[in-house]
Amino acid sequence: MTPIAHIRSPYGEKFGIPRQSNVVDGIESLIVFEPEFRMAEALRGIDGFDYLWLIWQFSDNVDAGWSPTVRPPRLGGNRRLGVFATRSPFRPNAMGLSSVRLLGVKYGTPDGPVLRVAGADLKDGTPILDIKPYLPYTDSHPGARGGFATEAPERKLTVVCPECLLAKFPEMQREPLCETLALDPRPSYHSDPNRVYGMKFLGFDVSFSVSEDGVLTVVDII
Repeated sequence: MTPIAHIRSPYGEKFGIPRQSNVVDGIESLIVFEPEFRMAEALRGIDGFDYLWLIWQFSDNVDAGWSPTVRPPRLGGNRRLGVFATRSPFRPNAMGLSSVRLLGVKYGTPDGPVLRVAGADLKDGTPILDIKPYLPYTDSHPGARGGFATEAPERKLTVVCPECLLAKFPEMQREPLCETLALDPRPSYHSDPNRVYGMKFLGFDVSFSVSEDGVLTVVDII
């Protein structure tokens, strides 16, 4: 398949990315089309939709192989389920599916028409294979069972970030950063209060630790 676009998102690496789309709705990303797809005609009518489906490639996992069973982080990483009963990135075909909120279309940029979207759970530079409109009458199923992930993930942690560090971020990005951290980016099997973790966000390296009572403290932003 040929990627039609790539995403520009605040997340510079896999660590720290929300594990589902729209969990942190304040995160804004850009979808930049490849030169051969930079045609306004291809987007005609897209502004009539509030949400879009993105079909994308787990580009970091293309050659990683797959297993018929995986350990979902939602279950603490200690219970195996079938890969097709999960959203694990380690799949026979390394493709992901995300719904994102369409904020608008920027025309006349050096990269042609660019889509502004919110709530994406993709690493910066991820290849987009296709874009389709989200149709509420058929794509929404209120009351449907959600298996082991019926409820939305909770903000598990209380985030403490000194103002002098938070001030390094644009004001509009401060709350999304704190919301991302509150979801607890750590692997489910990590609980060492003395360990300092690092996450890339908006080109910054964000270092933090997590106490045993669930307080995440940002210790540095570079």
